[in-house]
Amino acid sequence: MPNFPAPIESRLPWVGTTIFSVMSRLAAQHGALNLSQGFPDFSAPQALFDLVAKHMHAGANQYALMAGALPLREAIAEKVAVLYGLTFDVEQEITVTAGATQAIFTAVAALVRPGDEVIVFEPVYDSYVPSIELNGGRAVPRG
Repeated sequence: MPNFPAPIESRLPWVGTTIFSVMSRLAAQHGALNLSQGFPDFSAPQALFDLVAKHMHAGANQYALMAGALPLREAIAEKVAVLYGLTFDVEQEITVTAGATQAIFTAVAALVRPGDEVIVFEPVYDSYVPSIELNGGRAVPRG
């Protein structure tokens, strides 16, 4: 194990664990149904595992483009068009992320500059303020 001369200091030492971690721990501790993260209590259908394996064996096992795999962005655009009647350019207006927290951080990083004040409506999802602060902004809470 490497020996570092000093511990790595967080840029956000006041940020604790996420609400998801807190609620998941409490649910496990009390034997409660965990509604905080949407953990399913069942496995995915075997057909899904088979399709994933099929496509991985066919070569769909590499990094996607930065905006996400084109067929996925096209499918998203089609679904949004069918459900909501909205049309989006898959090259310019649809980006696939690894999850909501990453999407929030990416959007904040793209828009917030050092010194910007960003209004957040409380209660605020716990990744907004750290994302704003890491990008040099200041969160301004509103109730």
